[in-house]
Amino acid sequence: MTPGRRHMLRVKELGCVICRNLGLGPTPADAHHCFDTSDKDDFLTVPLCREHHEGKTGFHGMGERRFNATYKTSERRLIGQTYRELAT
Repeated sequence: MTPGRRHMLRVKELGCVICRNLGLGPTPADAHHCFDTSDKDDFLTVPLCREHHEGKTGFHGMGERRFNATYKTSERRLIGQTYRELAT
């Protein structure tokens, strides 16, 4: 297994960062690749549940601008939070 894949497994184990920030507790998560480009970096991922990743209230469902405004965040902030939580 590559180091990037190992990292994504650790990210997923954290549970959805948005659910936790909303006080909803831990929920199963996918690894969302931030800064979506053709050369996705597995180390630039954050944990999002299916709804907050691809659902109507999610990053891909709402679009980046509306998602960030709704949850008062950004991909940069979520990456920082993810790395802080992985370090503890």
